[in-house]
Amino acid sequence: MSDELPDLRASDADRERVAEQLRDAMAEGRLDMTEFEERLDATYKARTYGELEPLTRDLPSHGTKVSMVKGPVRDDPAAIDWSERMVTGEPTSTMGFALWSGFSRKGGWVVGRQFNGFAMWGGGDIDLREARFTEQDVEIRCFTIMGGMQVTVPPEMTVVVKGFGFMGGFDDRATGEGTPGSPRVVVKGFALMGGVGVDRKIRRMEKLRLKEERRRLRQEERRQLRDQ
Repeated sequence: MSDELPDLRASDADRERVAEQLRDAMAEGRLDMTEFEERLDATYKARTYGELEPLTRDLPSHGTKVSMVKGPVRDDPAAIDWSERMVTGEPTSTMGFALWSGFSRKGGWVVGRQFNGFAMWGGGDIDLREARFTEQDVEIRCFTIMGGMQVTVPPEMTVVVKGFGFMGGFDDRATGEGTPGSPRVVVKGFALMGGVGVDRKIRRMEKLRLKEERRRLRQEERRQLRDQ
């Protein structure tokens, strides 16, 4: 940000960009919850660029701060930008195995062209809500024997479920189109006396954003009542 324009009035979009940077910093462990809440509160109260700029000054992974050059504004600031989720390199994991135990893949892990999960008398948790992808077409293969496996995807993802169960279940309710640029994830496999669930759930950061928005609206309502 230019030091010559500290008093320029900030827009709602500017405040939301700073809030998003703070959410990322908390997810990376750069801010604890107390620091995050304090800075977030200051973000929504800020009226100028000069008040916004210090809130991300010490976050090295977010060095862009608040840009004076406006980019295109998305209709939904919380929507996934899939171009940022497509990466190069090796996947973090290609297999999960559970025998009388469990396995979990979640967070910002890197998913390759294919991931195989097997659970026997155990369980598996495959969460793609924050994942990154090396390929546009991905297969998640789930095999369970007297066990269970849960695949969680964000609402914006294109998903096709093709698995089947015998004396068990393979949930296909999540099948559907996602937003433009989404990877196409095909979940297939077999459940014997067990089950595989595939659910669409909003991301943790989106839950947090909605909670913040409700709190901000309550604060605005209280201020309006005081000003009457």
